[in-house]
Amino acid sequence: MSLVKKLSTEGYEVTLIDKKQSILGDAVNRYDVMAVQGNCAVISVLKEADVENADLLIAVLGADETNLLCCVTAHNINPNIHTIARIRTPEYNEQVYDIRDAFGLSMVLNPERRLSIEIERLLRYPGFLHRESFAKDRVEIVEVRVDEKSPLVHCNLMNLGKVTTAKVLVCVVLRDGMVITPDGKFEFEVGDRVFVTAPTSNLANLLKDLGIIKRPAKRVIICGGGRISYYLASRLVKSGMDITIIEKNHEKCLYLAEQLPKVNIIHGDATDFSLLESERIEKCDTLIAMTGLDEMNMVISLYGNSIGVSQVITKVEYFENSQMLGKLPLGSIIDPKELSSNTIVRYVRALKNQTSAAVSVHSIADGQVEAQEFRLDETAKNCGKPLKQIKLKKNVLIVCIRHESELQIPDGDSVFYEGDTVIVVTGKKHIVNRFNDIFEE
Repeated sequence: MSLVKKLSTEGYEVTLIDKKQSILGDAVNRYDVMAVQGNCAVISVLKEADVENADLLIAVLGADETNLLCCVTAHNINPNIHTIARIRTPEYNEQVYDIRDAFGLSMVLNPERRLSIEIERLLRYPGFLHRESFAKDRVEIVEVRVDEKSPLVHCNLMNLGKVTTAKVLVCVVLRDGMVITPDGKFEFEVGDRVFVTAPTSNLANLLKDLGIIKRPAKRVIICGGGRISYYLASRLVKSGMDITIIEKNHEKCLYLAEQLPKVNIIHGDATDFSLLESERIEKCDTLIAMTGLDEMNMVISLYGNSIGVSQVITKVEYFENSQMLGKLPLGSIIDPKELSSNTIVRYVRALKNQTSAAVSVHSIADGQVEAQEFRLDETAKNCGKPLKQIKLKKNVLIVCIRHESELQIPDGDSVFYEGDTVIVVTGKKHIVNRFNDIFEE
């Protein structure tokens, strides 16, 4: 539903196909979409949805095989249609990319695999709640929370240089669920969630200056043995980490033990706190709650935080009250659906705008703010002008410019040119399909 909301909000004509009338009814009542009930892999159903005249089909059902069949069928009806299929099964991971042309696939989505990469990046710098990467991993937007001991408490933004020597730019601040675009007089308070743009090379200095000194994780406990856990553990064992997975389903445990011989697989219920204690949870560096139930993940993470686990990561997919989540000590909150939605939205915008479309799209600040990366072509306006002479739309901020090999955290005298990479942060009220959409006319 997250994807339906984003696409309909941006004005795209969306038709939703599902077997369940309850899901279709909810979507029609909440968003401006059409609905067709039935099996999306059946020709008659696709024709009823007018796939002959569609530009894009997105298949994100639970079964990979159904997604593939749906794309093949749609491509047979409309050879010009673009198709995106979600393929999550580990055994299909390599071969589907090799034979995607045979299935008529324009893009293959594996959100669990991608999310495992994002979690691994969080483990490298445990002080950050979130990390979004741009410019080929050379620039990041990171999130830090201001606690009682932080040097940021009661610090004005104009005095940030006295707190950290790292060259950074504060994009937005989330306070009590409200997004604030700070000016120089803005004063940080306890509980603020601060989103900062910085070159990746500056991240270690930023953590040090803020007094957030946490060593990279060595011992990790993962609650839940699903696909994300499989992909993540596969990556982490290569780094020499001590990984334990706790899974309730016995058959899953046997599968994981066979596929991941260097990982400790525990058959048990992760909400059984006596089991967690027997696994010395208080001694682990990172606790990752990734069961199939959001409520269970939240309980596990709250318990881990209460006993002093250094880093907690919580998977939440279906809990929509982001303001409430932001007030709970759940550590880093990850959402596979949000990651998939951002990837698809970027593709859709690029499909609509053949030039000047974003090459990456990220939602930050509980989805209230969007960060986009643009590579400027000959159509880009205001090239060569200092930023202080350019009028941007309200709540739009240029946070980084990459010119050849040089990274700039911009000020009023900074300029951009054709060929540069520019990172832009906008409020969700502004739909930015192309780079030139950020300027006042």
